Amino acid sequence: MDRMIYTAMSGAKHILEQQATTAHNLANSTSTGFKSQIDSFRAVPVIGDGLATRAFVVDATVGADFNPGPIQATNRDLDVAIQGKGWLVVQRADGSEGYTRNGSLKVSENGLLQTASGLTVMGDGGPISIPPDITVTIAKDGTVSSVSNSTLPGPSNAIGRLKLVDPPEQNLVRSEDGLFVTKDGTPAEVNANVSLVGGALEGSNVNVIDAMVSMISLARQFETQMKLVQSAENNANKAAQLLSLA
Repeated sequence: MDRMIYTAMSGAKHILEQQATTAHNLANSTSTGFKSQIDSFRAVPVIGDGLATRAFVVDATVGADFNPGPIQATNRDLDVAIQGKGWLVVQRADGSEGYTRNGSLKVSENGLLQTASGLTVMGDGGPISIPPDITVTIAKDGTVSSVSNSTLPGPSNAIGRLKLVDPPEQNLVRSEDGLFVTKDGTPAEVNANVSLVGGALEGSNVNVIDAMVSMISLARQFETQMKLVQSAENNANKAAQLLSLA
């Protein structure tokens, strides 16, 4: 009975956390470049005096599904999707590097190339400045070029090159701002094998049907854990009644 209470209560707690993760994935099923979160659980014995008769459940791993999402054409010059593996590098609020696959870019009021959320996109040599009154194109290798709007046809001039990286997936963790960072905080090296698709964006890799099935399954698992707690309470009440008759 004692073990049942520990297992059921800790299991119910982490089922609620996994339900929140699944709901978060569903909420981001249409977010550009989103990678779904993954939870896994394991049983751990309670360390203490006496025999190891108690166990509880812990969230062993909180990871991410790095499988690519579908590429959707937008025909917008500043939209890019990463083909296969790889990441765009952006500057986080604290100045460190963050990695994203959301290639919806824009030019800020100060002429800096940024993501749609306002994060500065990093190039091989730092932030990329875009001159005024030009048309910007981004090549497959990340080269950012400009064509003047004043002279037609204008010459194409290279402005910079997007910093494209492909760090090991086991070294990446999701930060609180939604970006991925390296576990040790070391900036990733440029990878020339990462390629882009212009005029397109990568969709979320969340499978809505699987997520909905998971939510139903988790709800049933939670009900099972609550029934175990009720059974433990009934057993305790019966035991108390028998002891009172002794």
